[in-house]
Amino acid sequence: MYHNFINSEWVEGLDVSTNINPSDTRDIIGHYARACETQARTAFAAASQAFPTWGAWGPQQRSDALDMIGSEILARRDELADLLAREEGKALQDARGEVLRAGQIFKFFAGECLRLPGELLASTRPGMTVEITREPVGVVTVITPWNFPLAIPAWKIAPALAYGNTVVFKPAELVPGCAWALTEIISRAGLPAGTFNLVMGRSRDIGNVLLEDPRLSAISFTGSEATGRKVAQAAIGRPGGMARFQLEMGGKNPLVVLDDADLEVAVSCALDGAYHATGQRCTASSRLIVTDKVHDRFVAAMLARLPSLKVGDARSNGTRIGPVVDASQLDQDLAYIQHGLSEGAQLVYGGHALQEIEGKPGFYLQPALFIGASSSMRICQEEIFGPVAAVIRVADADEALTVANDTPFGLSAGVCTTSIKRAAQFKRELQAGMVMVNAPTAGVDPHAPFGGRKSSSYGAREQGRYALEFFTHVKTSYINP
Repeated sequence: MYHNFINSEWVEGLDVSTNINPSDTRDIIGHYARACETQARTAFAAASQAFPTWGAWGPQQRSDALDMIGSEILARRDELADLLAREEGKALQDARGEVLRAGQIFKFFAGECLRLPGELLASTRPGMTVEITREPVGVVTVITPWNFPLAIPAWKIAPALAYGNTVVFKPAELVPGCAWALTEIISRAGLPAGTFNLVMGRSRDIGNVLLEDPRLSAISFTGSEATGRKVAQAAIGRPGGMARFQLEMGGKNPLVVLDDADLEVAVSCALDGAYHATGQRCTASSRLIVTDKVHDRFVAAMLARLPSLKVGDARSNGTRIGPVVDASQLDQDLAYIQHGLSEGAQLVYGGHALQEIEGKPGFYLQPALFIGASSSMRICQEEIFGPVAAVIRVADADEALTVANDTPFGLSAGVCTTSIKRAAQFKRELQAGMVMVNAPTAGVDPHAPFGGRKSSSYGAREQGRYALEFFTHVKTSYINP
Protein backbone atom coordinates (compact mmCIF):
# COMPACT_ATOMS: atom_id res chain seq x y z
CA MET A 1 0.00 0.00 0.00
CA TYR A 2 1.35 3.42 -0.99
CA HIS A 3 0.10 6.30 1.17
CA ASN A 4 -0.40 10.03 0.76
CA PHE A 5 2.23 12.37 2.21
CA ILE A 6 0.78 15.12 4.42
CA ASN A 7 2.70 17.26 6.89
CA SER A 8 5.75 14.98 6.46
CA GLU A 9 3.78 11.85 7.43
CA TRP A 10 2.59 8.96 5.29
CA VAL A 11 -1.20 8.83 5.63
CA GLU A 12 -3.77 6.20 4.62
CA GLY A 13 -6.53 7.35 2.31
CA LEU A 14 -10.29 7.17 2.02
CA ASP A 15 -9.89 4.10 -0.19
CA VAL A 16 -7.39 2.80 -2.75
CA SER A 17 -6.84 2.69 -6.50
CA THR A 18 -5.26 -0.20 -8.36
CA ASN A 19 -2.42 0.79 -10.66
CA ILE A 20 -2.36 -1.41 -13.80
CA ASN A 21 0.36 -1.80 -16.41
CA PRO A 22 -1.10 -0.79 -19.83
CA SER A 23 1.45 -3.06 -21.57
CA ASP A 24 0.17 -6.08 -19.64
CA THR A 25 -3.14 -5.60 -17.87
CA ARG A 26 -2.49 -8.70 -15.73
CA ASP A 27 0.36 -6.83 -14.02
CA ILE A 28 -0.66 -4.81 -10.95
CA ILE A 29 1.97 -2.22 -10.05
CA GLY A 30 0.50 -1.44 -6.65
CA HIS A 31 -2.38 -0.07 -4.62
CA TYR A 32 -2.35 3.67 -3.94
CA ALA A 33 -4.28 5.65 -1.35
CA ARG A 34 -6.99 8.08 -2.40
CA ALA A 35 -7.28 11.18 -0.25
CA CYS A 36 -10.57 12.56 1.05
CA GLU A 37 -11.61 16.21 1.44
CA THR A 38 -10.57 16.28 5.07
CA GLN A 39 -7.07 15.07 4.22
CA ALA A 40 -6.77 17.62 1.41
CA ARG A 41 -7.68 20.40 3.84
CA THR A 42 -5.13 19.05 6.30
CA ALA A 43 -2.52 19.27 3.54
CA PHE A 44 -3.36 22.93 2.96
CA ALA A 45 -3.23 23.63 6.67
CA ALA A 46 0.21 22.02 6.86
CA ALA A 47 1.47 23.92 3.79
CA SER A 48 0.16 27.20 5.18
CA GLN A 49 1.81 26.63 8.53
CA ALA A 50 5.13 25.67 6.88
CA PHE A 51 5.20 28.67 4.52
CA PRO A 52 6.85 31.19 6.87
CA THR A 53 9.53 28.66 7.88
CA TRP A 54 10.35 27.50 4.36
CA GLY A 55 10.24 31.04 2.97
CA ALA A 56 12.73 32.13 5.63
CA TRP A 57 15.26 29.45 4.68
CA GLY A 58 18.37 30.89 3.09
CA PRO A 59 18.88 30.45 -0.65
CA GLN A 60 21.82 28.11 -0.09
CA GLN A 61 19.71 25.82 2.11
CA ARG A 62 16.95 25.65 -0.49
CA SER A 63 19.52 25.12 -3.23
CA ASP A 64 21.13 22.22 -1.38
CA ALA A 65 17.75 20.56 -0.84
CA LEU A 66 16.73 20.81 -4.50
CA ASP A 67 20.16 19.67 -5.65
CA MET A 68 19.85 16.62 -3.42
CA ILE A 69 16.48 15.78 -4.98
CA GLY A 70 17.86 16.18 -8.51
CA SER A 71 20.91 14.06 -7.73
CA GLU A 72 18.82 11.18 -6.42
CA ILE A 73 16.50 11.27 -9.42
CA LEU A 74 19.50 11.01 -11.73
CA ALA A 75 21.15 8.29 -9.64
CA ARG A 76 17.96 6.22 -9.85
CA ARG A 77 17.39 6.90 -13.53
CA ASP A 78 17.03 3.28 -14.65
CA GLU A 79 14.75 2.33 -11.77
CA LEU A 80 12.48 5.33 -12.25
CA ALA A 81 12.41 4.91 -16.03
CA ASP A 82 11.32 1.30 -15.61
CA LEU A 83 8.50 2.40 -13.30
CA LEU A 84 7.44 5.16 -15.68
CA ALA A 85 7.37 2.80 -18.68
CA ARG A 86 5.50 0.17 -16.70
CA GLU A 87 2.92 2.62 -15.36
CA GLU A 88 2.31 5.05 -18.24
CA GLY A 89 3.29 2.89 -21.23
CA LYS A 90 6.02 5.18 -22.55
CA ALA A 91 8.78 3.35 -24.43
CA LEU A 92 11.76 2.78 -22.15
CA GLN A 93 14.17 5.01 -24.07
CA ASP A 94 11.65 7.89 -23.89
CA ALA A 95 11.08 7.16 -20.20
CA ARG A 96 14.83 7.41 -19.51
CA GLY A 97 14.85 10.78 -21.25
CA GLU A 98 11.98 11.99 -19.11
CA VAL A 99 13.70 10.95 -15.88
CA LEU A 100 16.86 12.75 -17.00
CA ARG A 101 14.83 15.88 -17.68
CA ALA A 102 13.17 15.74 -14.25
CA GLY A 103 16.53 15.49 -12.51
CA GLN A 104 18.00 18.29 -14.58
CA ILE A 105 15.04 20.54 -13.78
CA PHE A 106 15.57 20.17 -10.03
CA LYS A 107 19.26 20.89 -10.46
CA PHE A 108 18.55 23.94 -12.62
CA PHE A 109 16.26 25.41 -9.99
CA ALA A 110 18.77 24.56 -7.29
CA GLY A 111 20.95 27.10 -9.08
CA GLU A 112 18.08 29.56 -9.45
CA CYS A 113 17.72 29.66 -5.65
CA LEU A 114 21.02 31.56 -5.67
CA ARG A 115 20.13 33.85 -8.57
CA LEU A 116 16.94 35.52 -7.35
CA PRO A 117 17.01 38.89 -9.15
CA GLY A 118 16.20 42.33 -7.83
CA GLU A 119 16.67 45.95 -8.90
CA LEU A 120 17.75 49.21 -7.33
CA LEU A 121 16.50 52.33 -9.12
CA ALA A 122 16.97 56.02 -8.62
CA SER A 123 13.71 57.79 -7.82
CA THR A 124 12.48 60.95 -9.51
CA ARG A 125 12.14 62.31 -5.98
CA PRO A 126 15.41 63.65 -4.57
CA GLY A 127 17.01 61.44 -1.96
CA MET A 128 14.64 58.51 -2.47
CA THR A 129 15.65 55.04 -3.64
CA VAL A 130 13.41 52.49 -5.33
CA GLU A 131 14.04 48.85 -4.51
CA ILE A 132 12.33 46.04 -6.48
CA THR A 133 12.33 42.62 -4.85
CA ARG A 134 10.60 39.27 -5.30
CA GLU A 135 8.74 37.25 -2.71
CA PRO A 136 7.11 33.80 -2.76
CA VAL A 137 3.35 33.78 -3.44
CA GLY A 138 2.43 31.27 -0.70
CA VAL A 139 0.73 27.87 -0.92
CA VAL A 140 0.60 26.48 -4.48
CA THR A 141 -1.70 23.75 -5.78
CA VAL A 142 0.08 21.68 -8.42
CA ILE A 143 -2.18 19.55 -10.65
CA THR A 144 -0.48 17.41 -13.29
CA PRO A 145 -1.53 15.05 -16.13
CA TRP A 146 -0.62 11.43 -16.75
CA ASN A 147 1.45 11.75 -19.94
CA PHE A 148 4.66 13.10 -18.35
CA PRO A 149 4.33 11.79 -14.80
CA LEU A 150 7.81 12.88 -13.67
CA ALA A 151 8.85 15.79 -15.89
CA ILE A 152 5.72 17.93 -15.57
CA PRO A 153 5.55 17.61 -11.77
CA ALA A 154 9.27 18.46 -11.67
CA TRP A 155 8.91 21.64 -13.71
CA LYS A 156 6.13 22.87 -11.44
CA ILE A 157 7.32 21.66 -8.02
CA ALA A 158 10.99 22.60 -8.40
CA PRO A 159 10.44 26.33 -9.11
CA ALA A 160 7.65 26.55 -6.55
CA LEU A 161 10.03 25.30 -3.87
CA ALA A 162 13.04 27.19 -5.19
CA TYR A 163 11.29 30.53 -4.75
CA GLY A 164 10.07 29.75 -1.24
CA ASN A 165 6.53 28.50 -1.81
CA THR A 166 4.92 25.45 -0.24
CA VAL A 167 3.12 22.83 -2.33
CA VAL A 168 0.04 20.62 -2.35
CA PHE A 169 0.57 18.19 -5.24
CA LYS A 170 -2.26 16.27 -6.91
CA PRO A 171 -1.12 13.94 -9.74
CA ALA A 172 -3.34 12.29 -12.33
CA GLU A 173 -4.98 9.19 -10.93
CA LEU A 174 -3.61 7.00 -13.74
CA VAL A 175 0.02 7.56 -12.66
CA PRO A 176 0.26 7.53 -8.85
CA GLY A 177 3.42 5.42 -8.88
CA CYS A 178 5.70 8.06 -10.37
CA ALA A 179 4.17 10.74 -8.14
CA TRP A 180 4.73 8.60 -5.05
CA ALA A 181 8.32 7.81 -6.06
CA LEU A 182 9.07 11.52 -6.57
CA THR A 183 7.47 12.33 -3.23
CA GLU A 184 9.50 9.66 -1.48
CA ILE A 185 12.67 11.31 -2.79
CA ILE A 186 11.49 14.78 -1.76
CA SER A 187 10.51 13.46 1.68
CA ARG A 188 14.18 12.76 2.46
CA ALA A 189 15.52 16.17 1.40
CA GLY A 190 15.11 17.71 4.85
CA LEU A 191 12.32 20.18 4.05
CA PRO A 192 10.34 21.59 7.00
CA ALA A 193 7.20 19.56 7.81
CA GLY A 194 4.31 20.56 5.56
CA THR A 195 6.45 22.23 2.89
CA PHE A 196 5.54 19.56 0.34
CA ASN A 197 2.37 17.43 0.41
CA LEU A 198 1.07 14.68 -1.87
CA VAL A 199 -2.68 14.03 -2.13
CA MET A 200 -3.57 11.29 -4.59
CA GLY A 201 -7.10 10.49 -5.65
CA ARG A 202 -10.09 11.37 -7.76
CA SER A 203 -10.84 14.95 -8.72
CA ARG A 204 -14.48 14.47 -7.81
CA ASP A 205 -13.42 13.67 -4.23
CA ILE A 206 -10.88 16.43 -3.60
CA GLY A 207 -11.03 18.77 -6.61
CA ASN A 208 -13.07 21.48 -4.91
CA VAL A 209 -10.61 21.69 -2.01
CA LEU A 210 -7.63 21.90 -4.36
CA LEU A 211 -9.15 24.89 -6.16
CA GLU A 212 -11.03 26.68 -3.41
CA ASP A 213 -9.23 26.26 -0.11
CA PRO A 214 -8.86 29.76 1.37
CA ARG A 215 -5.20 29.12 2.20
CA LEU A 216 -4.04 28.57 -1.37
CA SER A 217 -2.45 31.41 -3.28
CA ALA A 218 -1.81 29.96 -6.74
CA ILE A 219 -2.77 27.03 -8.97
CA SER A 220 -0.49 25.54 -11.62
CA PHE A 221 -2.44 23.17 -13.86
CA THR A 222 -1.68 21.03 -16.91
CA GLY A 223 -4.51 19.06 -18.52
CA SER A 224 -7.42 19.38 -20.91
CA GLU A 225 -8.84 22.67 -22.14
CA ALA A 226 -12.25 21.90 -20.61
CA THR A 227 -10.79 21.26 -17.18
CA GLY A 228 -8.48 24.26 -17.52
CA ARG A 229 -11.49 26.53 -17.98
CA LYS A 230 -13.01 25.13 -14.79
CA VAL A 231 -9.76 25.78 -12.94
CA ALA A 232 -9.77 29.39 -14.16
CA GLN A 233 -13.38 29.92 -13.11
CA ALA A 234 -12.69 28.43 -9.67
CA ALA A 235 -9.58 30.56 -9.17
CA ILE A 236 -11.42 33.75 -10.12
CA GLY A 237 -14.49 32.97 -8.04
CA ARG A 238 -12.68 31.51 -5.04
CA PRO A 239 -14.19 32.54 -1.68
CA GLY A 240 -11.85 34.89 0.13
CA GLY A 241 -10.27 36.35 -2.98
CA MET A 242 -8.89 35.34 -6.37
CA ALA A 243 -5.94 32.97 -6.67
CA ARG A 244 -3.43 33.37 -9.49
CA PHE A 245 -3.51 30.55 -12.01
CA GLN A 246 -1.32 29.08 -14.73
CA LEU A 247 -2.84 26.79 -17.36
CA GLU A 248 -1.34 24.46 -19.97
CA MET A 249 -4.18 22.91 -21.97
CA GLY A 250 -2.94 21.06 -25.01
CA GLY A 251 -2.26 21.61 -28.67
CA LYS A 252 -3.02 20.67 -32.25
CA ASN A 253 0.44 21.27 -33.59
CA PRO A 254 1.36 21.62 -37.26
CA LEU A 255 4.53 20.42 -38.94
CA VAL A 256 4.87 22.20 -42.28
CA VAL A 257 6.95 20.58 -45.03
CA LEU A 258 7.84 22.98 -47.84
CA ASP A 259 9.00 22.24 -51.40
CA ASP A 260 12.66 22.77 -50.57
CA ALA A 261 12.72 20.66 -47.40
CA ASP A 262 15.31 17.95 -46.87
CA LEU A 263 12.92 15.01 -47.17
CA GLU A 264 14.83 12.72 -44.84
CA VAL A 265 14.87 15.39 -42.14
CA ALA A 266 11.16 16.14 -42.66
CA VAL A 267 10.12 12.50 -42.35
CA SER A 268 12.24 12.01 -39.24
CA CYS A 269 10.66 15.11 -37.68
CA ALA A 270 7.19 13.86 -38.53
CA LEU A 271 7.74 10.36 -37.17
CA ASP A 272 9.25 11.65 -33.94
CA GLY A 273 6.71 14.42 -33.43
CA ALA A 274 3.61 12.44 -34.32
CA TYR A 275 4.31 8.97 -32.95
CA HIS A 276 7.02 8.85 -30.31
CA ALA A 277 5.68 8.69 -26.75
CA THR A 278 2.67 7.03 -28.47
CA GLY A 279 1.58 10.49 -29.62
CA GLN A 280 0.49 11.20 -26.05
CA ARG A 281 2.01 14.63 -25.65
CA CYS A 282 0.56 18.10 -26.04
CA THR A 283 3.38 19.02 -28.42
CA ALA A 284 2.74 16.13 -30.83
CA SER A 285 2.63 17.12 -34.50
CA SER A 286 -0.67 15.52 -35.49
CA ARG A 287 -1.15 17.83 -38.51
CA LEU A 288 1.39 17.30 -41.29
CA ILE A 289 0.95 20.15 -43.76
CA VAL A 290 2.80 19.36 -46.97
CA THR A 291 3.11 21.42 -50.16
CA ASP A 292 1.92 19.91 -53.40
CA LYS A 293 5.27 19.42 -55.13
CA VAL A 294 6.72 17.26 -52.36
CA HIS A 295 3.50 15.68 -51.04
CA ASP A 296 3.63 12.33 -52.81
CA ARG A 297 7.31 11.74 -52.07
CA PHE A 298 6.76 12.67 -48.43
CA VAL A 299 3.84 10.25 -48.04
CA ALA A 300 5.77 7.45 -49.76
CA ALA A 301 8.73 8.03 -47.44
CA MET A 302 6.46 8.00 -44.40
CA LEU A 303 4.88 4.72 -45.49
CA ALA A 304 8.35 3.24 -45.98
CA ARG A 305 9.46 4.25 -42.49
CA LEU A 306 6.32 3.59 -40.41
CA PRO A 307 6.77 -0.22 -40.26
CA SER A 308 10.08 0.33 -38.46
CA LEU A 309 8.23 1.82 -35.46
CA LYS A 310 7.81 -1.31 -33.40
CA VAL A 311 4.66 -1.43 -31.26
CA GLY A 312 5.07 -3.43 -28.07
CA ASP A 313 5.56 -3.66 -24.34
CA ALA A 314 6.99 -0.33 -23.23
CA ARG A 315 9.83 -2.07 -21.40
CA SER A 316 10.81 -4.44 -24.21
CA ASN A 317 13.97 -3.89 -26.24
CA GLY A 318 13.27 -2.26 -29.57
CA THR A 319 9.80 -0.96 -28.72
CA ARG A 320 9.29 2.48 -30.19
CA ILE A 321 5.56 2.85 -29.55
CA GLY A 322 4.17 1.54 -26.28
CA PRO A 323 0.50 1.13 -25.46
CA VAL A 324 -1.86 4.04 -24.94
CA VAL A 325 -2.41 4.73 -21.27
CA ASP A 326 -5.74 2.97 -20.64
CA ALA A 327 -8.91 1.56 -22.20
CA SER A 328 -10.75 4.89 -22.34
CA GLN A 329 -7.86 6.54 -24.18
CA LEU A 330 -7.77 3.66 -26.66
CA ASP A 331 -11.51 4.04 -27.25
CA GLN A 332 -11.05 7.78 -27.82
CA ASP A 333 -8.26 7.21 -30.34
CA LEU A 334 -10.30 4.64 -32.24
CA ALA A 335 -13.31 6.95 -32.26
CA TYR A 336 -11.24 9.72 -33.85
CA ILE A 337 -9.98 7.32 -36.49
CA GLN A 338 -13.61 6.57 -37.36
CA HIS A 339 -14.35 10.29 -37.47
CA GLY A 340 -11.53 10.73 -39.95
CA LEU A 341 -12.87 7.98 -42.19
CA SER A 342 -16.45 9.26 -42.01
CA GLU A 343 -15.31 12.76 -42.97
CA GLY A 344 -13.54 11.48 -46.06
CA ALA A 345 -9.89 11.18 -45.09
CA GLN A 346 -8.04 8.12 -46.37
CA LEU A 347 -6.39 5.85 -43.81
CA VAL A 348 -3.24 4.62 -45.55
CA TYR A 349 -1.48 3.03 -42.59
CA GLY A 350 -2.39 1.38 -39.29
CA GLY A 351 -5.15 2.58 -37.02
CA HIS A 352 -6.13 -0.83 -35.67
CA ALA A 353 -6.22 -1.93 -32.05
CA LEU A 354 -4.08 -4.95 -31.16
CA GLN A 355 -5.56 -7.10 -28.40
CA GLU A 356 -2.21 -8.41 -27.25
CA ILE A 357 1.45 -8.49 -28.20
CA GLU A 358 3.72 -11.43 -27.39
CA GLY A 359 0.96 -12.89 -25.26
CA LYS A 360 0.54 -9.74 -23.19
CA PRO A 361 -2.94 -8.15 -23.16
CA GLY A 362 -2.66 -4.37 -23.35
CA PHE A 363 -4.00 -1.16 -24.87
CA TYR A 364 -2.05 -1.36 -28.11
CA LEU A 365 -2.76 0.70 -31.21
CA GLN A 366 -0.97 0.67 -34.55
CA PRO A 367 0.21 4.16 -35.50
CA ALA A 368 -2.29 5.68 -37.93
CA LEU A 369 -1.60 7.91 -40.93
CA PHE A 370 -4.34 9.69 -42.88
CA ILE A 371 -3.97 11.45 -46.21
CA GLY A 372 -6.50 13.55 -48.08
CA ALA A 373 -7.38 15.41 -44.90
CA SER A 374 -8.64 18.99 -44.77
CA SER A 375 -8.18 21.57 -42.06
CA SER A 376 -11.88 21.57 -41.13
CA MET A 377 -11.98 17.87 -40.18
CA ARG A 378 -12.23 16.94 -36.52
CA ILE A 379 -8.98 14.97 -36.74
CA CYS A 380 -7.29 18.24 -37.79
CA GLN A 381 -8.94 20.49 -35.21
CA GLU A 382 -9.30 18.46 -31.99
CA GLU A 383 -6.52 17.03 -29.85
CA ILE A 384 -6.55 13.24 -30.22
CA PHE A 385 -3.69 12.37 -27.86
CA GLY A 386 -2.67 9.18 -29.57
CA PRO A 387 -0.44 7.91 -32.41
CA VAL A 388 -2.61 9.44 -35.13
CA ALA A 389 -1.47 11.95 -37.77
CA ALA A 390 -3.14 13.47 -40.81
CA VAL A 391 -1.47 14.84 -43.94
CA ILE A 392 -3.03 18.03 -45.35
CA ARG A 393 -2.01 18.83 -48.91
CA VAL A 394 -1.58 22.54 -49.72
CA ALA A 395 -0.59 24.44 -52.86
CA ASP A 396 2.31 26.46 -51.55
CA ALA A 397 4.03 28.04 -48.55
CA ASP A 398 1.45 30.79 -48.17
CA GLU A 399 -1.43 28.32 -47.93
CA ALA A 400 0.66 26.17 -45.60
CA LEU A 401 1.04 29.09 -43.20
CA THR A 402 -2.68 29.85 -43.29
CA VAL A 403 -3.60 26.23 -42.58
CA ALA A 404 -0.97 25.91 -39.86
CA ASN A 405 -2.61 28.79 -37.96
CA ASP A 406 -6.13 27.49 -38.57
CA THR A 407 -6.72 25.96 -35.14
CA PRO A 408 -7.88 27.15 -31.71
CA PHE A 409 -4.57 25.99 -30.25
CA GLY A 410 -1.13 27.56 -30.43
CA LEU A 411 1.38 25.55 -28.44
CA SER A 412 4.11 24.30 -30.78
CA ALA A 413 4.65 24.43 -34.54
CA GLY A 414 7.34 23.28 -36.91
CA VAL A 415 8.58 23.96 -40.41
CA CYS A 416 10.97 21.96 -42.55
CA THR A 417 12.78 24.07 -45.13
CA THR A 418 16.30 24.80 -46.36
CA SER A 419 15.40 28.44 -47.03
CA ILE A 420 16.64 30.91 -44.42
CA LYS A 421 14.06 33.42 -45.68
CA ARG A 422 11.15 30.98 -45.32
CA ALA A 423 12.37 29.80 -41.94
CA ALA A 424 12.44 33.39 -40.70
CA GLN A 425 8.95 34.05 -42.08
CA PHE A 426 7.42 30.97 -40.45
CA LYS A 427 9.23 31.60 -37.18
CA ARG A 428 7.73 35.10 -37.17
CA GLU A 429 4.20 34.32 -38.39
CA LEU A 430 3.32 30.95 -36.89
CA GLN A 431 0.82 31.54 -34.08
CA ALA A 432 2.51 29.34 -31.49
CA GLY A 433 4.46 29.77 -28.31
CA MET A 434 7.25 27.54 -29.61
CA VAL A 435 8.53 27.17 -33.19
CA MET A 436 10.86 24.42 -34.38
CA VAL A 437 12.81 24.73 -37.63
CA ASN A 438 13.90 21.36 -39.10
CA ALA A 439 13.23 19.73 -35.72
CA PRO A 440 10.31 17.80 -34.17
CA THR A 441 7.57 19.90 -32.58
CA ALA A 442 8.04 18.02 -29.31
CA GLY A 443 10.90 18.59 -26.88
CA VAL A 444 12.01 21.67 -24.95
CA ASP A 445 15.21 22.02 -22.92
CA PRO A 446 14.83 22.26 -19.12
CA HIS A 447 16.17 25.83 -19.05
CA ALA A 448 13.94 27.14 -21.88
CA PRO A 449 10.45 28.62 -21.39
CA PHE A 450 7.51 26.35 -22.23
CA GLY A 451 4.03 27.52 -23.20
CA GLY A 452 1.71 28.57 -25.97
CA ARG A 453 -0.97 30.93 -27.20
CA LYS A 454 -4.72 30.91 -27.80
CA SER A 455 -6.45 27.94 -26.13
CA SER A 456 -3.18 26.15 -25.41
CA SER A 457 -1.99 28.21 -22.46
CA TYR A 458 -2.87 30.95 -20.05
CA GLY A 459 -0.58 32.81 -17.70
CA ALA A 460 3.16 32.96 -17.24
CA ARG A 461 5.50 30.55 -19.03
CA GLU A 462 6.76 27.41 -17.34
CA GLN A 463 10.38 26.24 -17.02
CA GLY A 464 13.60 28.19 -17.14
CA ARG A 465 13.96 31.64 -15.61
CA TYR A 466 10.45 32.52 -16.81
CA ALA A 467 9.01 30.36 -14.00
CA LEU A 468 9.94 33.23 -11.69
CA GLU A 469 7.02 35.28 -13.05
CA PHE A 470 4.38 32.89 -11.75
CA PHE A 471 5.91 31.70 -8.50
CA THR A 472 6.89 35.11 -7.08
CA HIS A 473 5.28 38.45 -6.29
CA VAL A 474 7.04 41.66 -7.29
CA LYS A 475 7.35 44.21 -4.48
CA THR A 476 8.30 47.83 -5.03
CA SER A 477 9.71 49.64 -1.98
CA TYR A 478 10.65 53.31 -1.55
CA ILE A 479 13.41 54.17 0.91
CA ASN A 480 13.91 57.64 2.31
CA PRO A 481 17.13 57.37 4.35
